[in-house]
Amino acid sequence: MAVRIRLKRMGAKRQPRYRIVVADARAPRDGRFIEEIGYYNPLADPAEVRVNMERAKEWLAKGAKPTNTVRVLFRRTGIF
Repeated sequence: MAVRIRLKRMGAKRQPRYRIVVADARAPRDGRFIEEIGYYNPLADPAEVRVNMERAKEWLAKGAKPTNTVRVLFRRTGIF
């Protein structure tokens, strides 16, 4: 099973908020996920990012691949 760390879109129209989730790569973007490890609010000034670093590092050690956007957010928070 290929596991990805990616964003799940939440919020209303034109007010996006995202949850950072660990999901099977075959699952739909806003569908089933394994675990929620953080959230991202791009509309806040500055953008707000919260990540459970322990869980993120654990999933990365298990082989989960982050998407490009999540990789950038992880660099911002100091995980990479």
